[in-house]
Amino acid sequence: MRTTGRLLFLSIIAAIASTARTEAQTSQSQNNPTWWDKYLYLTKSGSDPSPGATASASVGGNVDVSAECGPQSETYITLNPSRPRVLAAGSNEIFRDPMRGYFSADGGATWGGVDLPLPPPRQGTNDQRFGSDPSLAFDTRGNLYYSYIVVFFGNGSGVNGTEMAVARSSDGGRTYPSVTYFSFETGSSRFNDKPMVTADTNARSPFRDNVYVAWDAAVGGTDAGGLRVGRSSDHGASFTVNRADDPQGPGKAIGAVPFVGPAGEVYVAWNDFKANTIGFNRSFDGAATWGTPGVIAAKAIPFDIGIPAESFRGALVYPSCDADRSGGAHRGRLYCSWLDLNGDGITTGIVLSFSDDRGASWSRPAPVGDPVAGVDRFNHWLSVDPVTGQVTVAFYDTRNDATGSRFQTDYYLARSADGVSWLPDTRVSDVSSNEHDCDGTFPCPAINYGNQQGDYEGLVSFGGVSHPVWTDSRRQLEPASGCRRPFLMEEVFTAAVQ
Repeated sequence: MRTTGRLLFLSIIAAIASTARTEAQTSQSQNNPTWWDKYLYLTKSGSDPSPGATASASVGGNVDVSAECGPQSETYITLNPSRPRVLAAGSNEIFRDPMRGYFSADGGATWGGVDLPLPPPRQGTNDQRFGSDPSLAFDTRGNLYYSYIVVFFGNGSGVNGTEMAVARSSDGGRTYPSVTYFSFETGSSRFNDKPMVTADTNARSPFRDNVYVAWDAAVGGTDAGGLRVGRSSDHGASFTVNRADDPQGPGKAIGAVPFVGPAGEVYVAWNDFKANTIGFNRSFDGAATWGTPGVIAAKAIPFDIGIPAESFRGALVYPSCDADRSGGAHRGRLYCSWLDLNGDGITTGIVLSFSDDRGASWSRPAPVGDPVAGVDRFNHWLSVDPVTGQVTVAFYDTRNDATGSRFQTDYYLARSADGVSWLPDTRVSDVSSNEHDCDGTFPCPAINYGNQQGDYEGLVSFGGVSHPVWTDSRRQLEPASGCRRPFLMEEVFTAAVQ
């Protein structure tokens, strides 16, 4: 989920209870918060039935992780560094209340699916609540942490509030028996949005197995909100929260990503859409205190951009970052990538910057991957292999759309030993997707136009193998049972790439 600015957010919150807007109008407006489509569906229809335990399906050379009716989007993936064939993933469920979790014990060849816990409604049985924005991380003890937000609404009063959730699993994501809820904010003041979680997996770190969650607390005005970081030293049982951006600043941030260096340094980067920069800060005491916020780079796109392949939702600008924790030549190097305009001023690409002095200075942003003109790239993620030090960036790419419309997408990987020179891109998806129409039919009943691919996709690399995960539409028109709209629609796909 995301908002397009805090002042705008407050005006939207005030209008949520109004029935004047239709679902079609809302789902195609880039000025509405991007949870609006899910809010409207659940308000009108309620949550679809649970699919129960699900099993994945092999589709060509890729794997359909979710294999269930209705749209899934906004995917994330991680693996257990102590048992790297154990993977876990997550996604949004657009027609259902809970988050969806996925688990694999065979390196991603097969998967199972489960629902994540939700708290009870806050104000009685007429209220509803749903989850959004998945992110996952393992610690060195095999604990899996799944972070998300919970949105409370109903009883005729629109959004009642939001809170953070971090669920913990000790069996690789098959079950989540415990969950910690914290940082509740009322709907009229702030909106907790887009959390990302990480864990310190460095054997010699004084903060080993600490868990960190970063998110933005959207608010109208200039005195509060900002970028929040929660830290836990008790395996997710409790979180202490502070602010990592300028506490006196406007706090107009989105897309915060925490990551950990090889000595336990905690870093966080975000999109400062007020200043139109990629912001950055660091902590050397386990996120108890933060330094002075800095800037990685300026950029051309402040918040998001409507490109053909994601013209209804808009492609969000956010950083994806990681640190080299390998024993290689670039150990300690920090990498951050983000979406921005290409040189033509029309199409979008992914750029990358790196730092060799723990974030004190950064290289000039440079394009990632093959130099292909006239295409859009978006919804990227970056992962640095902690064994080999290889940098991998995954992204949607429209280069295979022969019509020139830039509607059709494939998922690609770009790989580099140093973030400077790149191997030829690897196409991961073996069938293209289209989130604009289906077989030339527009609008398509099997596309969720309010969410499309979502704001981000996921990637994890370990031991020379990369595991991207993405929202895929190749099966959108296949029939499915158990949903009010009986199509597979958007699915969660993955592949193992060496």
